Amino acid sequence: MAKMKKIVFLINTSRGALINEEDLTEALNSDQIAGAALDVLSEEPPHKDNPLLKAKNCFITPHIAWATKSARSRLMSTTTKNIEAFIEGKPQNVIR
Repeated sequence: MAKMKKIVFLINTSRGALINEEDLTEALNSDQIAGAALDVLSEEPPHKDNPLLKAKNCFITPHIAWATKSARSRLMSTTTKNIEAFIEGKPQNVIR
């Protein structure tokens, strides 16, 4: 983080363990970076003593984007279409 510009706003929506929470807290509280937006933490739900909960300019949202009715409906529809396509011998969304 020492190599980042002071105007950086760090965003993590992938995995909480990618970021050292103590280092991020120190960078935020010392104005080394401008801010952080996170929807994942190293442990969820976070412990009460997680330093990021009180860090300056740190915004934490619940990691539940998948939980909306429309997201779950889209997930089920995509899954159904993938299974049907596989059975028909025309697999979709294949990772090679």
